[in-house]
Amino acid sequence: MRRRWLFADQLGPHFLDAPDQPVLLIESKAVFRRRAFHRQKAHLVLSALRHRARDGDVRLVRAETYAEAVSEPLTVCHPTSRAARGLVRRLPDVEMLPPRGFVTAPPDFVRWAGERDHLRLEDFYRFARRRHEVLMDGGEPAGGRWNLDEENREPPPRGAGRLDVPPPPPIVEDEIDEQVRTDLDRWARDDGITFVGRDGPRLFPATRAEALARLRHFVEHRLPAFGPYEDAMLAGDPWMAHSMLSPAINLGLLDPVEVIDAAERAYRAGDAPLAGAEGFIRQILGWRDFVWHLYWYFEPEYRAANELAARGQLPKWFAELNADAVQARCLADVLAGVRDRGWVHHIPRLMVLGNYAMQRGWRPGAVADWFHRSFVDGYEWVMTANVVGMSQYADGGRMSTKPYAAGGAYLHRMSDYCGGCRYDPKVRVGADACPYTAGYWTFLARHEPELAGNHRLRRPLQGLRRLGDLEAVLEQERARGSRAP
Repeated sequence: MRRRWLFADQLGPHFLDAPDQPVLLIESKAVFRRRAFHRQKAHLVLSALRHRARDGDVRLVRAETYAEAVSEPLTVCHPTSRAARGLVRRLPDVEMLPPRGFVTAPPDFVRWAGERDHLRLEDFYRFARRRHEVLMDGGEPAGGRWNLDEENREPPPRGAGRLDVPPPPPIVEDEIDEQVRTDLDRWARDDGITFVGRDGPRLFPATRAEALARLRHFVEHRLPAFGPYEDAMLAGDPWMAHSMLSPAINLGLLDPVEVIDAAERAYRAGDAPLAGAEGFIRQILGWRDFVWHLYWYFEPEYRAANELAARGQLPKWFAELNADAVQARCLADVLAGVRDRGWVHHIPRLMVLGNYAMQRGWRPGAVADWFHRSFVDGYEWVMTANVVGMSQYADGGRMSTKPYAAGGAYLHRMSDYCGGCRYDPKVRVGADACPYTAGYWTFLARHEPELAGNHRLRRPLQGLRRLGDLEAVLEQERARGSRAP
């Protein structure tokens, strides 16, 4: 049996053909020279690689590049980036197998996509539910409805500082983590390798045992409360009832199929409500698989899409995660979460970070690269469609129906950030004007010609035309520019 080369996002048993298959792991320093990754992301990846090296017949090679570490015939599962796939194809005596670590096979997605003019998550999700018989009662969706989003959009409980759910099991660092931290300090000191974000205790699983413990805990203790508040934000509770499993799944420590099965079993056993189980499963069977397939289905040039002609540069305060420079409470807290943890959940990513970047007109490719480097679960395939398509609407609607732009009213409704903030979400002009509220109207005004035909924006654009102080808003936001708000 040929040795199986596992990339650092292919670390689980489902990437092997047999439990005793010999393994090659490569720790490439060149990866960290090319980009300034979050310090905790670098730690998590190296810790996961080195922990995996202790299991079975594993050869761990530390090298500058992947190519110089390959010295024998190998098999490898299809990598998750075009650059890595190109490398594998150039190497002699390396056989590339079909991808693993996702649910729907590429040929099935291509057939599905080829039958339609527009690619939408909801359509793919229903196809995948049927195809894999997930949350199905015969030929019908469990509970009679495909999508229970309406039940999963509650604002945070009034007056609550955090949700009443037990925290996930803590990670206990070991001697491998200690050595990783020492090595990263040395790389930064002696090798010219730079990082963003702060170092800190490891917060996410680096072993399959840790990942399975987190999965069991989530399904038993947090999934029952997940659904209603999955879109809500609390300044004192960054985790809410989210699973925090995306880093483990994206490292390959968990098979998404086993995660989906665990959530469905909890619903079938009466231990979790259907709305929560469906919302969670949609994130994995639906959204995660959808953006993976779009990465390969769309042309390579998709990453450079910029239909709204956004050409602003990322300001230094944002690029360097300088939350202390920001006075807007929501943006300061979320940016601090990225700085301190390398993770915030999907709504702060979309509606605080991505929303602000789109309003300010920053270049979508730079925003996608920032998300890739700054989040512990960020990879090129994750962030391309998520950021370029959904968050920045830079593809003109190829995979979403409208720009996810919102003003302060949305943030006020879905979070507790506006209380105590120096800005007022109801004010769009003046010293107290919320930068999100003013930025929202400025975004619509700037792109009214491109968005006029979008039926989902008919009412906002009608509201734009009724604003008596629009010129004052536009002048104010031109002066604000990309300065830290």
